Amino acid sequence: MTGKAGRPVGGSDARARLIEAARQLFVALPYAKVSTRMVANRAEVNVALIRYYFGNKGGLFEAMLRESIAPIQTQLNKMIKAGNIHCIGELMRTYYRIMIPNPDLPKLIVRAMMLAPGDVQRQAIEAIFRDIAPLAQSLMLDQVQDQGLLRADVEPEMAKMTMISMMVFPFLAPPSLLGLHGITMDEDWLNDLAEHNVNVLMQGVLAPSIAEAAAKKSA
Repeated sequence: MTGKAGRPVGGSDARARLIEAARQLFVALPYAKVSTRMVANRAEVNVALIRYYFGNKGGLFEAMLRESIAPIQTQLNKMIKAGNIHCIGELMRTYYRIMIPNPDLPKLIVRAMMLAPGDVQRQAIEAIFRDIAPLAQSLMLDQVQDQGLLRADVEPEMAKMTMISMMVFPFLAPPSLLGLHGITMDEDWLNDLAEHNVNVLMQGVLAPSIAEAAAKKSA
């Protein structure tokens, strides 16, 4: 057996299986109802691997969230390093690609953020957001505002809130509300919504010359 001394027996993909099992259980059940044994059983691995990889249930919860949104953080870093605001559409598409198979993940984040400040779930999410917030701030202020990429009549903070609303609200909307409007939130509808939102951002937020260049690039 290879690996760290004392590593419990498990397949080479055991960590990934634990992350996926945790994602399924934490979005479906209250945090207190999810035990490490439940996660291990769903992942079909030794429960001791949770302590080995993550320390405890709280560590597993935070790792699950971090790895779920890692592609978004990666895309933000790419946009900032490249100085390429045209990638804003790809950021939106990346977010939707992540959330389409995990539509309840935003609800989990919102529920956790409404808990008491010392709650382990809220602390984990706040730690993750502290890593991402400076990236978003840099994108919307340092690049978009300072380089004159926004429409003249658009406030950067409002533009940031518009983008957040477009990304989060569809997954928080009650199914009954969507049903009243004849909407079935399936993969095809979400893909279409992603493209619609990209077009709205490009045409409604970016300066006309930038929006036109972005449209040509994505054509």
